[in-house]
Amino acid sequence: MQYYRLKDNYVLRGWDKLPYAVADTSTGNAKFLTAKQFQAIELCDGSVDVSMPFIPDEFRQVISDAEERGFVEKCEAGQGISESQQYRKYSSRYIRSVEWSITGRCNYKCRHCYMSAPEPGACELPHESVMGIVNQLAECGVMTVELTGGEPLIRPDFLEIVDALRERNILIEKIKTNGALVSEKLLHELDRRNVHPEFQISYDGKGMHDWMRGLAGAEKSAECAFRLCRDMGFRTMAGMILHRRNMHILRETVNHLASLGVGKFYATYTAALGEWKTRSDNQTISFSELFQAFLDYIPHYYEDGMPMQIFLMPFFFADPKYPDEYEITAYNEAYDPEGTLLCGLARSSAYISPEGRVLMSAILAGMEIQKDYPALSEKSFSECVSAPEYMKILDMTASDFLKVNDECRNCRFTKHCYAACRWSAMAENEGSLLAKSPIMCELYYGGWIKKIADTMKRLRPSAECPVKDTSLL
Repeated sequence: MQYYRLKDNYVLRGWDKLPYAVADTSTGNAKFLTAKQFQAIELCDGSVDVSMPFIPDEFRQVISDAEERGFVEKCEAGQGISESQQYRKYSSRYIRSVEWSITGRCNYKCRHCYMSAPEPGACELPHESVMGIVNQLAECGVMTVELTGGEPLIRPDFLEIVDALRERNILIEKIKTNGALVSEKLLHELDRRNVHPEFQISYDGKGMHDWMRGLAGAEKSAECAFRLCRDMGFRTMAGMILHRRNMHILRETVNHLASLGVGKFYATYTAALGEWKTRSDNQTISFSELFQAFLDYIPHYYEDGMPMQIFLMPFFFADPKYPDEYEITAYNEAYDPEGTLLCGLARSSAYISPEGRVLMSAILAGMEIQKDYPALSEKSFSECVSAPEYMKILDMTASDFLKVNDECRNCRFTKHCYAACRWSAMAENEGSLLAKSPIMCELYYGGWIKKIADTMKRLRPSAECPVKDTSLL
């Protein structure tokens, strides 16, 4: 006799057009299955002896593969699975994760805020509305959320929101914060609830953070938050916005953050949106200057022992767990414009703005174009993410983009760029979803792909080059 059961952290789920899945509640990831595969996994409830001759061999093979992958485990007869693990099918389309601005208010006055969050008119939905959104996310089978703002910790009902999400088995993957309100008490409360999100905390350069954040003491507060998270076992990620005043301290900043226990770091540029339009003090750097700063830093990163995972957006990614691998993050090889989606990642994610508007990306929250998209005061979350105006964007392909961009259609780098991330395009061409992305033009026409590959070949000959198109090298 041989009995199997789903492991405790796995559940059987389904969504509109994706009816069969095994979802991992500890990570928020779902493995989609065929109908036959799913029928086999349904036998793993502790009540069926899968060694019986009437069980098809192909079912036993599926179960064996699932055991090898860690979905199921052998058990005693009748051990069973919990009610929450049993199959549930949601009527909405599949949305794995939601980034949710639970407030537009903020305790800082950041120079680059695309929302202009500290302004008196900043929106914040009342408690009852927020609880209603939590219920809607659960009813749609949303697996994970990232809580952001404004400053999310400024809400007095923050822990009530955490509790509501936890009660509905929605994993809080990340909290995006400026760090000022990260306290020992908060971390204790999260730990007591067995809620351990990653804290993404802004840090714009050692000795330069206060200038960017518009408040004396912001740098000290961020450093204190990093230390608290380190000491209490919470993962952290730091984000740095590069400009003319801090681009020269990239190495110093990364090493300092590593000493504070930060495990991940990303750096990017300041787009001409929101507050930055009037408060940049002419500190904006060009894309070529940004890329040169990144290229200059890469040798230091390896000299310093790969102190943490780094993401130099959209230029370079490396992880100390895999020292002989790296990525040129914007590099792509796609040869099918009809089958290449412009916003592929957005099909399984969504963003909720402070006023409850459902968008594809947070970048839209600071633009007039956001008013073209549905709000949760008008429609349910399920209706919002399936609304024609929403799906029109998600269904756009590279061919749609190329039809209105002659220059890109005839570009020799098109198959590697294919319109690039819409975030970068809209940031430089406010609200224009089909605009070309100037930063991608610089990446390819500036020869930066070859410069990165040559730098890595010199630094780490054993590292595998991700560029397969030798004409770029």
